[in-house]
Amino acid sequence: MSAQVAVVTGAGSGIGRAVARALLDAGWEVALAGRRAEALRETAAGRPAAHAVPADVRSPESVAALFAQVTEHAGRIDLLFNNAGIGGPPAPFADVEWNDWQAVVDTNLHGAFLCAQAAFRVMRDQRPRGGRIINNGSIAAHVPRPHAAAYAATKHAVTGLTKAIALDGREHDVACGQIDIGNAATEMAAPMRAGILQADGRVAAEPTMDVRHVADAVLAMARLPLDANVQFMTVTATKMPYIGRG
Repeated sequence: MSAQVAVVTGAGSGIGRAVARALLDAGWEVALAGRRAEALRETAAGRPAAHAVPADVRSPESVAALFAQVTEHAGRIDLLFNNAGIGGPPAPFADVEWNDWQAVVDTNLHGAFLCAQAAFRVMRDQRPRGGRIINNGSIAAHVPRPHAAAYAATKHAVTGLTKAIALDGREHDVACGQIDIGNAATEMAAPMRAGILQADGRVAAEPTMDVRHVADAVLAMARLPLDANVQFMTVTATKMPYIGRG
């Protein structure tokens, strides 16, 4: 095959859609994974190298089927953008509901693990061997927002997962890095523009950035040869409250 092969989870909207389209425009063949088939088809529209593969990252069986289908079709996997995630309903820590906590953990942590492990196994065993995994962390992996314990906890955990994969991947030519994003202008970031709770109790609107800048950053990471790796990259709206937050 002449084109490199990527899997993008959460490809039906937001950052996942933007990254998938950037990879496609750069000549990659891309498997678009997500729960909403129609949204995946919208991402793929007009792009013959895009392949919509509905999947639920919370399900081991669904993830196994996703990667089996991609390898059967494409023969290999060169990149996983491990992007699927949810925020969960905001709540003070004492009021977080167990079901809400579990939903965020199942998607953001268990889903990231399942997809990374499936991709790792393919990359380890394929010839030529190796590949790259890019985990979508968040600035919440470093500095949490108020009333977002589950999201912050899972994104901190993704950072540990990234380091573990990077370490275990050395002997198999599997590179793993993480991009931590702040306030990309997607549907998920709509509350930032309207006004969101700050650490001092105020509600304030926050600056956002065009999501294409995130896609450009992921593409730069993906284009590196496997003997080079961006271990962690942070890309944020320049004037958002992150450095010195609160």
